[in-house]
Parts: sequence; structure tokens; C-alpha cells
Amino acid sequence: MQSAEVLIPILVPLGLFSMIFGLVYIKSRENMAMIERGMNPKEFANRPAPYRNLKNGLLLLGAGIGLALAYFITTYVLHDDENPALWFAFIGIGGGIGLISSYRIEKRELLDKNTEIPL
Repeated sequence: MQSAEVLIPILVPLGLFSMIFGLVYIKSRENMAMIERGMNPKEFANRPAPYRNLKNGLLLLGAGIGLALAYFITTYVLHDDENPALWFAFIGIGGGIGLISSYRIEKRELLDKNTEIPL
């Protein structure tokens, strides 16, 4: 047990450093590849994501509803307050339903834009 406790202060900073180094290295390689193809990397860095707020909002709403549903089921139906698997399952299910609804809203919006006839 003692050897594992000694390795943690060594491996955690080493892993953090290697992760940051890897991300910077991959980003610079991506920028160099874009420059070689004649593209400007700064154009793609600040692209707006039009549905990001919708997606995040529906994800959090779904997770919150899942959390509330898990609370009511464990408290009033099962009478078991110590069931973490049920809590995580309902949070995941609620978040997934939120993401699916975000996808459907985005798809409907995209189809509406494509079917409009310009005058």
C-alpha cells in the first residue's frame, strides 16, 4: 500500500503535464495542416455554434428532471435513500432525452430553412 501512495504525487502532475502538452501539440499540428492547405486557422477558431446554448440548456434541464424523478422514486416509491445507481441512471436518461430533443429541434429548424423558397 505504501508504494501506491508514493506514486500518486508523482504520476498525477506527470499525467496533467502530458495531457496539456498533448493538447497543445495536436492543436499546433492541426494549425500547420490548415496552413499547408492554404486555409486560415483563425477563421475557424471563432466560428459561432448557433445551437450550443439550446443543447446545453436541454441537457441540463433533462438531467435536472432526471434528478428530481430519481429523488421522488427513491423517497416515495422505494423508500430507499441509498441507491446511487438509480440516481445516476435517471440523470443519464434525462440528459439523453434532452440531447435527443435538441437534435430534433435543430433538425426541424434546418429542414425549415431548406424548404423555404427565396423570393
